[in-house]
Amino acid sequence: MRALPVADPGTPPSTSATRLLLWLAARTWPTLAAGIVMGVLWTVSQALMPAAIGRAIDGIASRNTEDLVRWAVALLTLGLLQAGSGIARHRFAVANWLSTAYRTVQVTIDHANRVGATLPKRMAAGEVVSIGTSDINHLGGALDITARGTGAVVAIGTVAAILLSASVPLGLVVVLGVPVLLAIVGALIGPLHRRQRAYRDQEAALTTQAGDIVSGLRVLRGVGGEPVLADRYRGESQRLRDRGVRVARIDSLLAGAQILLPGVFVALVTWLGARFVLRGEITAGELVAFYGYAAFLVGPLRTITEAIDKITKGHVAARRVVALLRLSPELTEPDRPTAVPDTPGELVDHGSGLTLRPGRLTALVADAPEEAVRLADRLGRYVDADVTLHGVPLRELSLATVRRRILVADNDARLFSGPLRAELDPHDDADDDRIEAALAAASATDIVEALPNGLDAVVAERGREFSGGQQQRLRLARALVADPEILILVEPTSAVDAHTEARIADRLGPARRGRTTLVCTSSPLVLDRTEHVAYISGGRVIAEGTHRDLLAAVPGYRAVVSRAEAEDDDTESAAPVGVPQKVEVGR
Repeated sequence: MRALPVADPGTPPSTSATRLLLWLAARTWPTLAAGIVMGVLWTVSQALMPAAIGRAIDGIASRNTEDLVRWAVALLTLGLLQAGSGIARHRFAVANWLSTAYRTVQVTIDHANRVGATLPKRMAAGEVVSIGTSDINHLGGALDITARGTGAVVAIGTVAAILLSASVPLGLVVVLGVPVLLAIVGALIGPLHRRQRAYRDQEAALTTQAGDIVSGLRVLRGVGGEPVLADRYRGESQRLRDRGVRVARIDSLLAGAQILLPGVFVALVTWLGARFVLRGEITAGELVAFYGYAAFLVGPLRTITEAIDKITKGHVAARRVVALLRLSPELTEPDRPTAVPDTPGELVDHGSGLTLRPGRLTALVADAPEEAVRLADRLGRYVDADVTLHGVPLRELSLATVRRRILVADNDARLFSGPLRAELDPHDDADDDRIEAALAAASATDIVEALPNGLDAVVAERGREFSGGQQQRLRLARALVADPEILILVEPTSAVDAHTEARIADRLGPARRGRTTLVCTSSPLVLDRTEHVAYISGGRVIAEGTHRDLLAAVPGYRAVVSRAEAEDDDTESAAPVGVPQKVEVGR
């Protein structure tokens, strides 16, 4: 199936929330303008109805059949115009909402892809999730309300003009009363804005906490920490509820004001109109029209307060999106990327002195696990470092070239929902033989065989139906299916049992024959089956050779990989494990 083309969303401004809202409005201007036009026709046709009804009543009172028919036809015409413009207005309003919401999703996803690994370092997961679940609704609502809001303003102006022409006092009541009502409502908007912002911040924090708890649930159960985290989450959720109640209090006051204030306004206009009728200043039909205007104005006034509320919420949401758009990636593309040969070449980390030779299976042992992780990030150019491929610094290559030729597979990678085949082969360029070979090398064939539909089975979110060891083996199989020129594996067997680990260690070399592979591990089973081992201490490679030679000659290496010896010889494991100069063992 061919994918539908997606329009380029453009580059949104990241300077302010107001500019972002204006940018979103500009991107939807055809439907936005059409919605405003239809909104004005819809409300003005309603505003003119009381006048037509009043004239018709005066025609009945004066027994003028011609006037009665004329204004009855006018009333019917206004009704048809109201119905047609109302349908069109609603359709354009929905289009504006959808366009704004999904364009926001599109630009945030595009920017998240550009930011890449920088995103989780700078912004909590809950913030990003809240943009897609909450903020897009408010942004869509801010543009959705423009049609009805503009129509409400025009309708109030129309009614004020009609009343001023018929009765200056009544017209002044409308002209002066509407700003007073809006000022009273505006006094509630400020506190509502602040409380909504605080609620939104805590909601994002709680979403992040919930995600962390779910992702680490098995570990929490294993160490008995589940009740503690559950109590903490319960307390935070209660505080979020309290903030929600505070928002609801202001919201309820605003909703009450939307009913009470226009009601008082209607009563005032009706009372004044009745007095004018008694004094003979206006006709009975004009009184009915004035009452109709006053009753009609309840709707536009509520719409204006609703517009203020929605635009305020949209502004709060836009600030969150702008915070994401302001993030810049730690790594930038070179202005003129350098070309490198397509043939396999040496990958060298000059900071540590590690050299990965083409076609060789190399293992890396670090006396501190975080050193291996930092080295893998440097080799994959997830951080800027002095690393070269074919003698060319990685910073001079395009990121697309680096990602195509160098793959870093660690245990932070996730399994996504969808068919297992697509999970193992996301680029859809591998045949069944290649996938089966990768599963065999990762000792994951049994996982697929146990599934009812095999490779066509649907994986749940984050692969939660698989154990930790099964997920690790499937991630390894996915990396092997990708078959990159250089593959860097970080602790690929840390969650499997010894028998499975031995099988993976035996099969990994043949599966990657002729390809450059680095395995960051401290497992003796894996190390004993690699061609070359590098030992890092203090951020530098201080010894290289085979696993057995390093065990015999380098005490620090032996302290890391020989678990039994490390437990038995406390003195050796506690002593500094450094070798002054780099040692070449068994060469």
